[in-house]
Amino acid sequence: CPRRSLATTSRPGRAPLCPAPPRCPRPCPASSSPADGITVVTWNVGTAMPPNDVTSLLHLNTGETNDVDMIAIGLQEVNSKINKRLKDALFTDQWSELFMDVLSPFHFILVSTVRMQGVILLVFAKYYHLPFLQDVQTDCTRTGLGGYWGNKGGVSVRLSIFGHMVCFLNCHLPAHLEKAEQRKEDFATILHMQQFEGPVANGILDHDLVFWFGDLNFRIESLDICFVKYAIDSNVLSQLWEKDQLNIAKSTWPVLRGFQEGPLNFPPTFKFDVGTNKYDSSAKKRKPAWTDRILWKIKPPSKGLGAGGHQPSQGVLSVSQLCYCSHMEYTVSDHKPVAAIFAVQFASKVDKPLVEIYVADEWSRPEQAVVRYKMAVGFHRSSWDWIGLYRVGFRHPKDYVSHVWARSDDGVSGLQVMFSEEALPKGNGEYILGYYSNTSSSIAGVTEPFQISLPRSEEGSSSTDSSGSSSEEDDSTLVLLAPKSRSPSPGKMKRHRSRSPSLAKFQGLILRPSSRDRGTSRSPSPQSRRSLPRDIPTIHLPQEELGHHGVKGKDMGQAAKSPEGSSFYETVQEQGGPWRVSADSPLARADPRNLGLLPALRLEMIDQALGWRRESADQGYYPCQRMSPTSSLGCGTSPKEGHSP
Repeated sequence: CPRRSLATTSRPGRAPLCPAPPRCPRPCPASSSPADGITVVTWNVGTAMPPNDVTSLLHLNTGETNDVDMIAIGLQEVNSKINKRLKDALFTDQWSELFMDVLSPFHFILVSTVRMQGVILLVFAKYYHLPFLQDVQTDCTRTGLGGYWGNKGGVSVRLSIFGHMVCFLNCHLPAHLEKAEQRKEDFATILHMQQFEGPVANGILDHDLVFWFGDLNFRIESLDICFVKYAIDSNVLSQLWEKDQLNIAKSTWPVLRGFQEGPLNFPPTFKFDVGTNKYDSSAKKRKPAWTDRILWKIKPPSKGLGAGGHQPSQGVLSVSQLCYCSHMEYTVSDHKPVAAIFAVQFASKVDKPLVEIYVADEWSRPEQAVVRYKMAVGFHRSSWDWIGLYRVGFRHPKDYVSHVWARSDDGVSGLQVMFSEEALPKGNGEYILGYYSNTSSSIAGVTEPFQISLPRSEEGSSSTDSSGSSSEEDDSTLVLLAPKSRSPSPGKMKRHRSRSPSLAKFQGLILRPSSRDRGTSRSPSPQSRRSLPRDIPTIHLPQEELGHHGVKGKDMGQAAKSPEGSSFYETVQEQGGPWRVSADSPLARADPRNLGLLPALRLEMIDQALGWRRESADQGYYPCQRMSPTSSLGCGTSPKEGHSP
């Protein structure tokens, strides 16, 4: 009996399908829609390295986590020196890695992330909510140095949660007591500049619910440092509230109208001596302040008639703050992190996924790896959609074990795909299938966890069989991937694939092949290639056998062809000397993790690549150009026969 995809809907005449714990922590839906738990965390990390443990910060060591469905984490002043930025452009930064590692065992998946220099925002959700998180978009606004520098400003992630538009906004505003007006102007600029695509919620304040948090840098006015420290030591924090600049601004600044915040029942979170819980003891002796804040705003009901001429319902959603606290146990920064837990009650929910996936309870034989799925009417599918096979505890939508491209038939029901035997993991384990929509950049359907039990002995034979005659050469190659390159299928890249998502704001190392459209070729002639030193390594772009999916449009990029019909060669300077680059025909099978850039790069020593040419040349023959280890040679043509090399 095939399993139905994970959803809150039920089949006619049957009770709502809900996975049994502990395999899936999702509670069974009740007659009335339960509140959804959202945790928001903000922390100015002061360029520090991540601590060893953040479980208490995320409230993972309490029962509260069982009721939390989403977690938004805003960081400020992450180390963004040039050497760190270059490393983070190629690999995921250490803070994001830490949070993914900690949250994945609790079934939290990274939904989206955005970074602007040292300001980072990460949004996580339980995996079974992913089909109901759609229209994910990000934006950022620089306000430092008059808008030219990103050390100050705001980053945002907006998305539709069960059909309701929600925006998370992480800001780092100007510092110092006298800059209150500048903070107001910068916040207004962020609200004005950030615009999203789509028919609804184009601006931040157009969303049904906005969470605004970060190092907002508001200070305590009028009171001197001695009285502030006395109020803190005496635990009479209420005497400081009326002098807090943000509390004053909420009642006087129109731009803050409607924003709410819980009581500040925790000590000011700035400024501490690093490594201690003592307030600033340096010569500056900065006054303690609540610089790190978390606020929210609910969009007021629209006036007049709504869609269909009906009066819009009052109270589309409600928000209750369950917790608002700082965490004094973290001392790596001069700021203390702040966390808040909210219970969000939606008046209505979209409870049917866009794609429903059906799969057997267990795959014990390769022929059982059949996936059937059905798309909802109106679902905007793409030829780049794919179905990923995830191990339970995966970290983000591209952290899959294997994938298969979704079919793009005209029909929307009864579609079926099958995983190849080589793509299936060996051994025993629990897995999940997810349909990734390239149009919405999100998972549109998931299944319950199911079992895969395949003999491990098949792994060696499959690997040997798949390598074929090129196994000797493939064993000596090294595969390099640009962060968004079109790599071969995951099965061939298992040892080298990144388990971290590509960050859209960063560009990795790009080696672009030449194109005939440019009019000039930078590839050396065959004679000059033969004269290259033997110890110069080669970057070789392999030609993959075209799969049954074919080339999916011009966006795959067209590899350059030489006049002889083979590939152009470029010389690239790379530390120890030039590298020879060859660009082959477009790859038929791309890795969905890295859509949009280059083919994979394959390195081999030039004496391996050209050794056979020298042997042929000594015998009076001109060797043909070999495009990849898998391409046919077609060599042995003598110039005496009248053919050009």
